[in-house]
Amino acid sequence: MIIDCHGHYTTAPEQLGEYRAHQKSELEKNAAAKGKKGELNISDDDIRESLENSQLKLQRERGIDRTIFSPRASWMEHHVGNEHTSKYWTEHTNELIYRVTELYPNNFIGACALPQSPGVDLKNSVKELERCVKEFAFVGCNLNLDPSGGHWDSPPLGDRYWYTVYEKMVELDVPAMIHVSGCCNPAFHATGSYYLSADTTAFMQLMQSDVTRDFPTIRFIIPHGGGAVPYHWGRFRGLADMLKLAPLDELLMNNVYFDTCVYHQAGIDLLLDVIPNKNLLFASEMIGAVRGIDSETGYYFDDTKRYIDNSRVSEEDKRSIFEANTRAVFSRIK
Repeated sequence: MIIDCHGHYTTAPEQLGEYRAHQKSELEKNAAAKGKKGELNISDDDIRESLENSQLKLQRERGIDRTIFSPRASWMEHHVGNEHTSKYWTEHTNELIYRVTELYPNNFIGACALPQSPGVDLKNSVKELERCVKEFAFVGCNLNLDPSGGHWDSPPLGDRYWYTVYEKMVELDVPAMIHVSGCCNPAFHATGSYYLSADTTAFMQLMQSDVTRDFPTIRFIIPHGGGAVPYHWGRFRGLADMLKLAPLDELLMNNVYFDTCVYHQAGIDLLLDVIPNKNLLFASEMIGAVRGIDSETGYYFDDTKRYIDNSRVSEEDKRSIFEANTRAVFSRIK
């Protein structure tokens, strides 16, 4: 079986966008407006139509069996509105993912967004994580280390601020993909610099923290191939030594994993050469940040299975990347 650990509902029915636009228009009138949750009015047929000629079609064409599916990352938009805005919006997007998993149980496995909000404690996030795991059988969550949308005013991941979520992750035995959302800082291109900077920042913050010592069984996935981390592995090993930390293999690599959302063969080859096999999870992020066809190969950039198939690693290692490692990290997958 081939499991894609990183998929987002980027083709959700237009009613979802209309709901969000209404939320934003209400906030323009009153930034402190609590609003109401309301209804989406999305039918099962609307969901089918949004998937049959997009994610499902590509799954079949590319030989992917199942995708761990979560709300559209760029639409989590934790910097928009207030904690009530985020709570209602996140609940709707997670409930929509649950409906997808009910309609297509052999194709999609649920993972949730969390209703984070800048400067707000994480009690709503803990409740939503528990709801999604216990009621919807979701197997993981997305955790945004910068809910400000690019202004970086939240505590680092080692701060006690985050520990209530970590405690719930460990209790429920679910991992978190550390994933930022839309960016409102014009200094960053969202997917070209903000996402990759955040991935790299997450690794360094965890390096400098006590998180893996305080939570020995906690598991994090750093997406997009780990940002700059594999390419600069020597730098991070050297920094660990300079900072008098344990070697990275002991400090983080029983708790931190990287996905394969890297969109060229040389990049995947480097990732596979540098990072231990047990820490690699197959992913494509389709349909996501890069949607075009590579003029050098004639294939879509995000057809990442091809890169693993064409790599030099053993067939056993390929099978681990495609399935076994993901099952180990997302232990609630049935």
